[in-house]
Amino acid sequence: MNAPTHPNHLTPAVKQREVSAECLAELQARFGANCSVAMAVREHHGRDESPFIDVPPPAAVIFAQNTQDVADAVALCAAHGVPVIPYGVGSSLEGHLLAVQGGVSLDVSRMNQVLSVNAEDLTVTVQPGVTRKQLNEEIKSTGLFFPIDPGADASIGGMCATRASGTNAVRYGTMRENVLALEVVTASGEVIRTGTRAKKSSAGYDLTRLFVGSEGTLGVMTEISLRIYPLPEAVSAAVCSFPSLEAAVQTTIAIIQMGVPIARVELIDAASVRAVNAYAKLDLAEAPLLLMEFHGSPAGVEEQAKTVQEIALEHGSVSFEWATTPEERTRLWTARHNAYFAALQSRPGCRAVTTDTCVPISKLAEAMLDSIAEAEASGLPYFLVGHVGDGNFHVGYLIDPNDPKEYETAEALNQRLVHRALTLGGTCTGEHGVGLHKMDFLRTEAGDGAVEMMRTIKRALDPHNIMNPGKIFSL
Repeated sequence: MNAPTHPNHLTPAVKQREVSAECLAELQARFGANCSVAMAVREHHGRDESPFIDVPPPAAVIFAQNTQDVADAVALCAAHGVPVIPYGVGSSLEGHLLAVQGGVSLDVSRMNQVLSVNAEDLTVTVQPGVTRKQLNEEIKSTGLFFPIDPGADASIGGMCATRASGTNAVRYGTMRENVLALEVVTASGEVIRTGTRAKKSSAGYDLTRLFVGSEGTLGVMTEISLRIYPLPEAVSAAVCSFPSLEAAVQTTIAIIQMGVPIARVELIDAASVRAVNAYAKLDLAEAPLLLMEFHGSPAGVEEQAKTVQEIALEHGSVSFEWATTPEERTRLWTARHNAYFAALQSRPGCRAVTTDTCVPISKLAEAMLDSIAEAEASGLPYFLVGHVGDGNFHVGYLIDPNDPKEYETAEALNQRLVHRALTLGGTCTGEHGVGLHKMDFLRTEAGDGAVEMMRTIKRALDPHNIMNPGKIFSL
């Protein structure tokens, strides 16, 4: 595997496509004040949470209000061969929304309407700019909720584009399992629909799954129909500390292998707990811990929790504390979701090179512990969190963005971590997507033949390579 290029050297290696004055004039004539060329707006849309820091911003930003806006913007850009980069809230971690070949950023954050709630069918249809928190706030009166929770208050469109998952995936699955139907604007500006609100279908190719996880490289999603679920009758959360990371991981493996229907099980290492305590003013024991949540009937939740507590004790847990009120649970999960930003704050001015591997649950301990040993030996600051219930964990290497040696060290660690995960039957990315950062890793994982098949699909649906070019694989 070849480690990705240092971010400060990315720009010279990538050819920028010119956005002509004629194209800009047509976009401004069509969109008026909703087409911005202001440098501050362009720069805001030209960066994300990835380590890439020296990529030129897009030439313009279009703020779409509806599907017709998206279709017109794409059609105008297609006529001039100008790249289009969909933009939600900018929380991606792998460089997905960076204008590496120039072009126009298409911001769909103003397309933020919940279009229909079909409570009887347990489905909802939304525009792509709706965020997960907004969706749950708008449907909570129905007694239903949308469970996919990647941590950041990401847009539903972005979550579909990267096939996101998060803390609840161990029980409710990922975006792949929870997207039923889409409205998509293709690379030519045509509007198509894929799937239906029915729970299953055998009608033709599964185009919905093709677009979910395509990272904006095949089209722009403008309507999304999702599965939603009844709010559980009872919810209980627990924090369990361990003397070692290995004990926490082995507890997780035992919980899953015994078939306990736990809703969430998150691992946080001691360094992350320390950062979270400082960031969120908490007093959690600064040791490896599991943050768990149980959903179901009162009796079912009690039984699950009792079983998990017994398993934890067998593996040497040193404490097991309950959080039963909504306020206590919210406080704990907010702290978990802020772990990334807490870690960044622990080294002011740093950037995080994040890993995102996922392995079969039986291989989790080997993958994680060997990777942590390598991180410790490197001397580079790092943090670890994981949705370990489904074998997915993240190591974040905290680097000085102006120090190429630190970036090279982080990428070498990342390379070894990914190689280990693939050897154990896992994947280079469990939920973040490929973007820029994992393009070489995808080729190693999938093989040249499979990547070439992906290229064939891309060329067929986007013959002029205008949809978020330079992501997932090169053409």
